[in-house]
Amino acid sequence: MSRPEHPRVAAISALLAEAGATGQVLELSGSARTAAEAAGELGVPLGAIANSLLFDADGAPLLVLTSGAHRVDVTKVAALLGVRDVRPASADFVRRHTGQPIGGVAPIGHPEPIGTLVDVELARYDQVWAAAGHPHAVFPTSYEELLRLTGGTPAEVGNGPTELPEATAS
Repeated sequence: MSRPEHPRVAAISALLAEAGATGQVLELSGSARTAAEAAGELGVPLGAIANSLLFDADGAPLLVLTSGAHRVDVTKVAALLGVRDVRPASADFVRRHTGQPIGGVAPIGHPEPIGTLVDVELARYDQVWAAAGHPHAVFPTSYEELLRLTGGTPAEVGNGPTELPEATAS
């Protein structure tokens, strides 16, 4: 017997379909709360996970979709945006601005539009996986599609690659 689809996951699925996204939402039996957990559940390289990280940029929400194998350099991002301070958002800030829990923030489906940076490292993968509104739900997409779905800006958000696409677990 399959469990019913979570309402937030259903909403993200509908938004993806309306936007013409190519991938279908997949509910995992294990957690995808972290990039490492998602990569392990899916059997893909860590770098192919599009980590949705919300930051507080001088009081405004900023979504950074970064490769799971790449750390965001907040100093670099602040300089890129011309803001004074970029820091990880609190759980309350994340929920208020995305309507979704930490560990399950989808790149779309937020109450209000959120400025989004999309890590150029994700372009190294033909397929990337993003959260779908819940810590157990993901969907496959591409770098180009993430840019289209989010209206995001390609950006170097870290200090170079940390994993090659060919490096997969056996």
